[in-house]
Amino acid sequence: MKIIIGICHPKDVHFWKYIINNLENDGHAVKILAWDKDVTLYLLNAYGFNYELIGKNHKNLIGKSYDMFKSDLKVFKIAKRFKPDIFIHGDPYLAHVSKVFGKLHIDYCDTEHAKLVHLSTFPFSDAVITPSCFKKKINPKKHITFNGYSELAYLHPNYFKPDPSVLDDLGLSKDNKFKFIILRFVSWGASHDIGQHGFTNKEDIVRKIEEYGRVFITSEQKLSKDLEKYRITVPPEKIHDLLYYAKMYIGEGATMASEAAVLGTPAIYVNTLRLGYLDEQEEKYGLVYNFSDPKTAQEQAFRKAVELLEDKNLRRRWQKKRERLLNEKKDVTAWITNFIENYPKKPS
Repeated sequence: MKIIIGICHPKDVHFWKYIINNLENDGHAVKILAWDKDVTLYLLNAYGFNYELIGKNHKNLIGKSYDMFKSDLKVFKIAKRFKPDIFIHGDPYLAHVSKVFGKLHIDYCDTEHAKLVHLSTFPFSDAVITPSCFKKKINPKKHITFNGYSELAYLHPNYFKPDPSVLDDLGLSKDNKFKFIILRFVSWGASHDIGQHGFTNKEDIVRKIEEYGRVFITSEQKLSKDLEKYRITVPPEKIHDLLYYAKMYIGEGATMASEAAVLGTPAIYVNTLRLGYLDEQEEKYGLVYNFSDPKTAQEQAFRKAVELLEDKNLRRRWQKKRERLLNEKKDVTAWITNFIENYPKKPS
């Protein structure tokens, strides 16, 4: 089978990398089409993937609209040459072009509030795969769910083994394991981020939190002079190793909060936007704490962080919670691979 997979965000690289390897090992021809957003191209290169560059991410709606037509045309030309049997993800561009060629399109989504992407992609997709905790209603004839999370596609123990050498990269000794805290600030540049926010005072939260451990910051936005010295300097492909060895994650980024959860690292999510998978990880597994009230989120997050950081059994308790999650959830990479190879038959 000949397959085109669209990679639009850094998270897509992580999510699809083992699935692509599985498909190629099973004899399928896979062509990757990529969009330049943040460290997406860096990660594709770091993992040794060949790809064709289609376009770049735009922060405003006018740029996004213009790029849609431009990207659709590029995808069309490549598809005409490659002659794929199926198009996967790459929203909304691959979905549009799939209909021109009369081929199947499978989309993947775990973000309920990405409304513009949904409107421009779902009507053209033949199947939309989401985690079972996804809260948005989708045409039931198209909607396929699985019991798992996106992050398990690359952080499940079947695929991820933490590398302690990441500590050396930051000049930390092995004794520093589980003693530092990672903070995450997002860019607020996505269409669904309009009108939303997280921390109200970054300097204040850093100053308070560093009393409980060394602080490292990963940020999509420019940091103030006072905060720049905290910025993480490890390569992006090593961030999950660092997250595994962190004492806690506190941030505006939903993906990293979920990554922390499935790694057994306590996570605190500060964002006015809520997501089904983080709500489930809080309510069912107690691995994440979500704070979304714009007036009280930062202060509530700090109080919860202190409560947890003072718990001497924190790591042990979170690892037990993680074990329960892993026992109850699917190997997402294996599930998605099976779905693609046997579509339209629905896997269990």
